[in-house]
Amino acid sequence: MQVFKFGGASVKDATSVKNVTSIIQNYQDEPLLVVVSAMGKTTDRLQEITNAYVKGEGDAFCLLEKLKQEHNILLHELFEVEVHPIYDEVANAFVEIEWILEEEPQDAYDYLYDQIVSMGELISTKIIAAYGKHIGLNTVWLDARDYIFTDNAYREANVDWEKTEEKIRREIPSILDEQVVITQGFIGSTSENFTTTLGREGSDYSAAIFASCLNAENITIWKDVPGVLNADPKWFEKTELIPELSYTDAIELTYYGATVIHPKTIKPLQNKKITLNVKSFVNPSEPGTEIKTTNQKLPVPSFIFKVNQVFINIQPRDFSFIVEDNLSYIFNQFHQHRVKINMMHNSAISFSVAVDDTGENVLDLLENLEKRYKVTVATGLELITIRYYNQETIDRVLVDKQIIRELKDSYTCQMLVKKRED
Repeated sequence: MQVFKFGGASVKDATSVKNVTSIIQNYQDEPLLVVVSAMGKTTDRLQEITNAYVKGEGDAFCLLEKLKQEHNILLHELFEVEVHPIYDEVANAFVEIEWILEEEPQDAYDYLYDQIVSMGELISTKIIAAYGKHIGLNTVWLDARDYIFTDNAYREANVDWEKTEEKIRREIPSILDEQVVITQGFIGSTSENFTTTLGREGSDYSAAIFASCLNAENITIWKDVPGVLNADPKWFEKTELIPELSYTDAIELTYYGATVIHPKTIKPLQNKKITLNVKSFVNPSEPGTEIKTTNQKLPVPSFIFKVNQVFINIQPRDFSFIVEDNLSYIFNQFHQHRVKINMMHNSAISFSVAVDDTGENVLDLLENLEKRYKVTVATGLELITIRYYNQETIDRVLVDKQIIRELKDSYTCQMLVKKRED
């Protein structure tokens, strides 16, 4: 059997939904489970609604009404007549959000975030499943929350693999023998039946969970690019497709920030030796990239760019050594404030990192660190990572750039840079 995953860009409008269902039609004669993300920028919109509700950053009901209208337009383009039951299903899903917004926020932000933002996936998959049936596909909608079980770490939930695998293996194979399963990425549920999310862009991870538990032959992530490229096309005019990639190199690339695959996706597949295909939903007949067990090294250097970086340098106020107790405290602060480290370096008396400028949580982190340490900060930087680098590739990315911090090992070079001042 196979697992497919379609992201938000692949179902952003009616034309895209029709394209996705046409791809599914080509594989409907074999067991197939399809994981679908929220449509287009719906997750961002729902996050805005959450912020408006909890933090007062806008009118939550106004933002929700606009999102409802956008989905209604899509429904009209797909189903034409309003008597189709999908209209009520989508309306009822939005009502669940309205019920939350009608009460004063009492719960923690992360909990409320998961209850609201998760609705994007539930709505999109209801629409895909309904449209599949509408055109003659034998589709069935399943709620991923009935199968993926997690702890209570809202927004970054950890999967209970034993419970999840038992339920998926017991129930889903018999369904796949009869129907194409349409389900959600990104979401799970706690033992108390509260909705959780697996982290932003977590739909890839959801697909890997289903594939691993079902011992799938392979999994295909459908993207708007022809496969895994050696650089993001928005940064490089000329990029090269990598036709074959080892699990190890894929893990390294995602660790350093390559966005084509979610970082947690690879390991469950590697454990079961399940091949991961990355293919284009624009040109589905093209071969794309295969990620599997192989000794094949990256055929070309790969470049990863992360902008809006904050450089944080931490020193003990008494200039004592940075040793285990300091590092333990520092890492715990980063964990508590949900700030992920993209680059780090330590010396005898300092510890420095580069992180994404994610706003309020970084400011809160700095405030806490400054209670105990001397902290200096630089913002507006860029982090460049080159996998399988050489001097030519380094020179290529340093035009008009000044290096703030550089780290190298045998295969990887990381450079934190700023624009050169003339």
